[in-house]
Amino acid sequence: MAGTFLQRILSRTKMVTTNNDRSANGRTSMEDSPDRSSHNLQKGDRDFPRPKISFEGTTESKRLSSHESNTYTMHNNRKQSYASVREESDVPQSFRTRKASNGSDAAADQQAQQPGYVAKSTKRLSLSYEYEGILANESAVVDDSDESPQALSRTESHDSEGEVKAKNTTIEDLPDEILDLIFTLVQIDAPPDIYQMPRSHLFSCLLVSKSVHAAALRVLYKHISIYRSKTFHKLVTSLERDAELGKLIQTLDFSHYSQMGYGKSRGQTNITPYLTKDTLTATLSRTPLLKAFLVHEHLDDELDLSVLSTLFSIPSLQAVDLTSCMSEPFVTSFTAAWTNTLSHRSVPIRRLCLHECTTLKPEVFETILPQLTQLTHLDIAHTRVNDKALMALPHTARITHLNLERCTQITGDAVVRFLTQHPAARDTMVWLNLNADASRYRLLSEDELDTLLPALPPTLKALNIGGARITARHVPALRLLATRLEELGLKGANLSLSADITDILSLPRDKNSPLENPEMKSSLRYIDLTDIKSVTQMSLSYSPVSIKDNGSLPLEVIELGANVLTEIARRNKNVKDPDWTVKELGRRGWYVRSPAHLPTNVKLDDGYRRWKMGARWWGMRKIPMIEQEVGGMYGYFMFKRN
Repeated sequence: MAGTFLQRILSRTKMVTTNNDRSANGRTSMEDSPDRSSHNLQKGDRDFPRPKISFEGTTESKRLSSHESNTYTMHNNRKQSYASVREESDVPQSFRTRKASNGSDAAADQQAQQPGYVAKSTKRLSLSYEYEGILANESAVVDDSDESPQALSRTESHDSEGEVKAKNTTIEDLPDEILDLIFTLVQIDAPPDIYQMPRSHLFSCLLVSKSVHAAALRVLYKHISIYRSKTFHKLVTSLERDAELGKLIQTLDFSHYSQMGYGKSRGQTNITPYLTKDTLTATLSRTPLLKAFLVHEHLDDELDLSVLSTLFSIPSLQAVDLTSCMSEPFVTSFTAAWTNTLSHRSVPIRRLCLHECTTLKPEVFETILPQLTQLTHLDIAHTRVNDKALMALPHTARITHLNLERCTQITGDAVVRFLTQHPAARDTMVWLNLNADASRYRLLSEDELDTLLPALPPTLKALNIGGARITARHVPALRLLATRLEELGLKGANLSLSADITDILSLPRDKNSPLENPEMKSSLRYIDLTDIKSVTQMSLSYSPVSIKDNGSLPLEVIELGANVLTEIARRNKNVKDPDWTVKELGRRGWYVRSPAHLPTNVKLDDGYRRWKMGARWWGMRKIPMIEQEVGGMYGYFMFKRN
């Protein structure tokens, strides 16, 4: 009976493994090719950690009715179902107990048999079990008189009202889904220093315990960021040693890949061919659940026909980013892949970025776009896409992010028809960039703007129509759009600052006048006023109604041309605490409201928006394909180029 009692008690306890017993069998990190073998211990291994099960409780020795005992047992069975999710039933266990020889305990047991006995007593139970005949030194102290179900129920801790006290839960007891969410917050996507080992905190979690190791490994391999060819070589080695690791990879990210700064040129790097066409193809063939593949111009020579065919044949693939890939080998392979291997076939890609792939021919876009039946994000900025390819997008697509910046082979009429009539774009648009270089080509005329602006859907949050022929006749439509937009680009517009732009921002005619329509208050946080002749340092500072006042809130970022920013920076050089400050990055510059001068009733905005997909700066020029912090070459194309 004692053995049965101990087994039933064990089912309601949790295994607690001491830190000394949880010894790691070796380092596992990305730099040391982590795999699952370090925690795959076999039965009978003498080095297997010996968990110790312990249970302590203070119980009240009062008799329970049959109904109360059954109710209590059912409650504990439900509680046990969650606590025993991660129990390892395949581990051999054996138990030994020893009855106490203390005479006072025996006398107390006899007294407990007397009717009406309700005195409180304290029992201490300590159980231990052995592996492969190794008996632990600790023993259990139990009473043979506690063999009935009523006595068994009294061994659990409860208060005077019979309510069960909650047990402590360790991190190992949590479900895998919750552990994955926890360790996703532990990882470091990109180190502040390129020479620093990434995800160092996540590597430490690999050495904690078996269950924590498994969770950390899943998160570690879910998003693989490659910074240099040697790191990729270590990934290849890990996948060759354990092919199951490839099933954990969902993202292969080369956005931070670069050999610059390591004292090697691209030709010298090819002498040690870690990242080659063959190794890249082999890696893609070992990742059957890959969802995102992100590269840029530093790897376009390695993207041959075998790599691209293997990539686009992965059924789970959803996002592909080929930013600025324009070398001749890439163009040849990419064209052959879509015109031969992938022609007349539906591709389940949802997000495609060919940003600044300037050497791809229009015929390639005419072949690719009709096959993207589930497309939601399309970035074809500065490419040779034409009207035929744009209108050939399937009606089943639902475009939310579209970038047509500096596309000189499409016409304004086709763009207006696509945005107002095509089922893939007319009702779902969230982020739209139609910026054009006015010195070379104007995409939208005045009449086309008259048709487009009123027809834009209410879902739109960011609009860039820089380079279009914007005049004062478009101010009413822009003012209505500003009530729901957060970003608006008006580069090169023919507008007056004191009348037209202040009207778009719903500012009063003078500082002492109230708003005519408070419900028409602008929601803009960013506006691009680059190359607008009426916007100068003097007009920004001395207009009757300044857009820098608190009345323009929530406006916080104004993008200006280089000449205007240079003059502002010169005049504010001796100002210790200006209301607005100048920030520059590459060839772009912004006039930013200082957070220290915000009114007390206005909360500081960190810039995060779900539709920005990880970017926090305003005015991005490239669409992210996955949600992550912007950096590397993608940050350069997104914020540092005009």
